Amino acid sequence: MKPEQFAQTLLDWYDSHGRHDLPWQQQRTPYTVWLSEIMLQQTQVTTVIPYYLRFIDTFPTISDLALAPLDTVLHLWTGLGYYARARNLHKAAQIIHTEHGGDFPQDIETVMALPGVGRSTAGAILAQSLEQRHPILDGNVKRVLTRLHAIVGPPGQKKVENQLWELAEHYTPHTRLADYTQAIMDLGATLCSRRPDCRRCPFRHDCAALQEGDPTAYPTPKARKELPVRTTQMLLLENPAGYILLQQRPPTGIWGGLWSLPECPADTDINQWCRDQLGLQIETTRRGDNLRHTFSHFHLDIQPVYATLSNGKRNNHTEHLMEAGNTVWYNCAQPDARGLPTPVKRLLKGLTEPQT
Repeated sequence: MKPEQFAQTLLDWYDSHGRHDLPWQQQRTPYTVWLSEIMLQQTQVTTVIPYYLRFIDTFPTISDLALAPLDTVLHLWTGLGYYARARNLHKAAQIIHTEHGGDFPQDIETVMALPGVGRSTAGAILAQSLEQRHPILDGNVKRVLTRLHAIVGPPGQKKVENQLWELAEHYTPHTRLADYTQAIMDLGATLCSRRPDCRRCPFRHDCAALQEGDPTAYPTPKARKELPVRTTQMLLLENPAGYILLQQRPPTGIWGGLWSLPECPADTDINQWCRDQLGLQIETTRRGDNLRHTFSHFHLDIQPVYATLSNGKRNNHTEHLMEAGNTVWYNCAQPDARGLPTPVKRLLKGLTEPQT
C-alpha cells in the first residue's frame, strides 16, 4: 500500500472513530505527552487517566516534578506498577531542570538520552507535541504492521524489529503528525487489539493476516515460559502506639525506593532474624494467609507474619529506628505520603479493616 493512501485512510478513520478527549490531548505540550507516554507503557489508558490527572495537578511543570522528593513521586505512582518508570521520570525531570532550564528538549537524540525514553517514546513525544516527523513503534503499532503485512517472527526479534521500523518510517506522513501518531496507536488499541474487530477495520481489504484467515496468529508469540515462584516472609511489626515498622528498599531493583515491610527468607526464624538484623525482640502473634503477587518474570508468594515488640525492648529500639533514615514507624490510620508496593498496601489496609 502506498504511504499516502495508508495515512489518509487511517486519518479518515481517526477523525470519525479515534480518541480525541484524552486528558493529555487537551494541551499537547512535550511535558504532558512525555508524562502520558511513560505512564502508558504496558498500562491501559483507563488505568492511567486518574494517575495522570493527579500528577499534573501536583506537578504542573517539569521543574515542579524535578524538585519534588522521590517519596512523593513514588506515592503518587503507587498502584501503577513498573516503578522504574517513576524513578526514571523523576531523574529525567531533574536533568531537564538542571541542564535545559526546565524546558523539554526538542531534538530526538537529546530526548532519547533521557532515562526511560527509547526511540519510539521519543518519537511519539515530539510528533504529538511539536508535529515533528518521527516514526513510532510501540506494541500497538507493531501489532498493526505485523498483521497488515503478515510478518512472521516475534516482534522483539532483531530482524523483525528492523523490518517493522522500516515500515513505520515508510507509512509516517509529512503532515498531521500528532493526529497520525495518535491514530495508529488508537487503531492498535481498539480495533486491531489482541482480539481484533476486523469487520470495522479500515484496512480489512488490505490486511494480509486477515486474508490468511487468522489475524490472531500475528504477531508471532514468544515461547512462553512458566513463571518461577519465589517465597518470602513479610513482618507486620506493631509498636505500642499501633504503628507498623517499614523499611525503604534500595534505590534499584524490585520496588526500588519504595517503603516495604521488613522481609526475610521463608525458611528463616523471624524472631531470630529480628534480633540479628533489627536489634529488636518481638513476639509473634499470628501468621496470615499467603498472598501472591505476580511480576512480569516471577510469582512472589508472601507469608505475612504479625508481631509486637516484646516488653522491655520498646523505647530504646523504637527511638533508634525512628532516627534511622531508611526505617519508619508508619501510622496506618493516618498514612503519610510515601510510595508503597501494592501487596504491602493491601496488607496494611487489612490492619485497619474490621475483622470478620
